[in-house]
Amino acid sequence: MSHKRSVWVGALAAMAGAGLLFGVGAASAAPTVTPLVSGTAHQALFAVSSHGDAAIAVGAAGAILESGDAGKSWKAVTPAPTPLSLLGVSVQQGHAIAVGQSGTVLVMDDTGKWVKSTSGTDNRLFAVSVNSAGRAVAVGAFGTALKSEDGGATWVSIAPDWTSYTKDGEQPHLYDVNVDEKGVVTMAGEFGLIVRSADGGKTWKTLHQGDASLFALDLPSEGPAYAAGQNGALLRSADHGATWSDVNSGSTAILLGVHSAGGKVVVTGLHDMLLSADDGQSWKHLGNEEINTTWYQGVTGAGASQNVLVVGHSGQIIQIAD
Repeated sequence: MSHKRSVWVGALAAMAGAGLLFGVGAASAAPTVTPLVSGTAHQALFAVSSHGDAAIAVGAAGAILESGDAGKSWKAVTPAPTPLSLLGVSVQQGHAIAVGQSGTVLVMDDTGKWVKSTSGTDNRLFAVSVNSAGRAVAVGAFGTALKSEDGGATWVSIAPDWTSYTKDGEQPHLYDVNVDEKGVVTMAGEFGLIVRSADGGKTWKTLHQGDASLFALDLPSEGPAYAAGQNGALLRSADHGATWSDVNSGSTAILLGVHSAGGKVVVTGLHDMLLSADDGQSWKHLGNEEINTTWYQGVTGAGASQNVLVVGHSGQIIQIAD
């Protein structure tokens, strides 16, 4: 196992357990942080997704929290539909899918109930993305890439032959994925890999490679795209991910999530959180004692005003506002 791989797998295991991790952060004046949901020390939320006013957060021990008012209020799904940790979630018009440990896939049915879907893998699934047409891709450990054309009901592997994409033929962990409204699939993961398929996974093109693993990918329909990862790695694309350039954010932390909208960018991580109000031209650390000693991961913008919601340690959901 490579050093990069062991760092992230170890960190994820720690987050699912104690919720205390290492990182670097620096304090400065920042927007308002408002707690919305607080859990207990052994709880953790790893991902959050939204479409319109609907938002869903998922985490350890199968936790699912749902909101219908852009994150102002939340309700937990009880009992949890699985005892396994859920690591990724995607919400789109008419679709909601969650993925996690041991190849777990859950799909929300027409009645709002979460039902299990057979993924065909036992590998851990870190992320999922679905578009309004129901094309979904889930990615995970050891190069796992699965596609569904029916909103998550059935899945097939679309993983490329990784020997053509990694130096030693390793199967890279894939940590995040985006499926746009045209069905184009973009995946990010170990070795700084960002790969893309415009034909449903039949062929792939490498868009970026590097040393630092990439844990988060944000490809909005409008505006710059971002990818974030290990050792403060932060990438920016002005052409919807076709090309990427390094961004000097001033952080050396492990960065776990990124969201951008309307020129505002929020990057989450271990003991650090970064904000930019000018499309990534300048950055500041959202530093306080709580953020500098804990971690946050999933981040999304909900509602017409793109209300920024962030999830992380102790089952917390916070709102970041100017």
